[in-house]
Amino acid sequence: MITEQMAHHSEQAAQSSRKGSTLAIYALTLGAFAIGMTEFIIMGLLPEVAASLKVSIPMAGFLITGYALGVAIGAPFITVATHKMPRKALLLFLMILFIAGNALAAIAPNYTVLMLARILAALTHGSFFGVGSVIAAELVPKEKRAGAIAIMFTGLTLANILGVPFGTYLGQAYGWRSTFWAITLIGIIALIGIVILVPKVASAVSSLQKELGVLKRPAVHIALLMTVFGFGGVFTAFTYISPILVDITGFSPGSVSYILVLFGVGITIGNIYGGKLADRSLFPSLLGILALLAIILAVFSFTDQHKLLTLITVFVLGVAAFGTVPGLQLHMLNTAKEAPTLASTLNIAAFNLGNALGAYIGGIVIDAGFAGGLSAVPWVASLVTVIGILFTIWGAQYQKLRKGS
Repeated sequence: MITEQMAHHSEQAAQSSRKGSTLAIYALTLGAFAIGMTEFIIMGLLPEVAASLKVSIPMAGFLITGYALGVAIGAPFITVATHKMPRKALLLFLMILFIAGNALAAIAPNYTVLMLARILAALTHGSFFGVGSVIAAELVPKEKRAGAIAIMFTGLTLANILGVPFGTYLGQAYGWRSTFWAITLIGIIALIGIVILVPKVASAVSSLQKELGVLKRPAVHIALLMTVFGFGGVFTAFTYISPILVDITGFSPGSVSYILVLFGVGITIGNIYGGKLADRSLFPSLLGILALLAIILAVFSFTDQHKLLTLITVFVLGVAAFGTVPGLQLHMLNTAKEAPTLASTLNIAAFNLGNALGAYIGGIVIDAGFAGGLSAVPWVASLVTVIGILFTIWGAQYQKLRKGS
């Protein structure tokens, strides 16, 4: 009888622990949603922001580049500066900074202030996803780590399904500033969610030297290049998705928000199944998804002339784009197990460096009128992804050599 009671209490404790872990991951997902909406919203409002601030479309596109560079440059420094801070306290600090950045964007009087506000909000991005990935991975059994990371990154996908289309509609109807006020409010709600649901966890490491030691490893460098170029192709094309849909395919500006919902559904599916595939077989799944991504980007150069084919392409592009994310993040965690927080944050920075590189390359192609300008952007994006595939093959071979030695 006593044994049965003990077993019953043990089962209840296990269920309670699982429920707490799930709620904590959902809280991180809520924060990811808010940050993801800030990252992607400019794409849906590119023409409105450009017209309001009297700048060109490529110039407005550089607001995405500025945000991405803010993540890439700021994330490692913030991680190093806060390496002894308890993780929950760090998450709260980052969300407060994020809220301030979006409030400043909402009242920005000119392009320069808006760029500075974007960079301020971007400083929170890498550390939030870096620390959040580590926490999510630690809250579940080892064989479910990529899946837990994928759940957290679902915040980004939901930001595309719900946040960006809603923000685009709001910005088109009431001005782009109203969108940033809405993001500020969502950020406050996310902050409250983290306060209530995320458990207090100690800082990741006691030694800064141990964290920085991972930067000396060639395997870490290869992993970062895999992320920069593997994901960079996505933003080479997607940064300019709104003008492509309107100016080339012939959709009305009001249709863009609905098409972004379709893209968001695709990246949600890709993110979830990308995590499952990465847990089963990391490198083969990564190579397969990257190959699909390169192909669909190249195909987009032809399908963007037809509305129905464009809709299909946008959906598949979403699946392939975020199908890579859990695997790339898990590979980095596996590569630098002794210093997961900095390594994870660096990889988030690499994602955004890829975003910045992609947005910049796309802008150059448009400004130069290269091979048709805007119409050439998708196939150039495909070439960027092919470079990512080559680095992934290198990473797989390097890993085999290390295991064999």
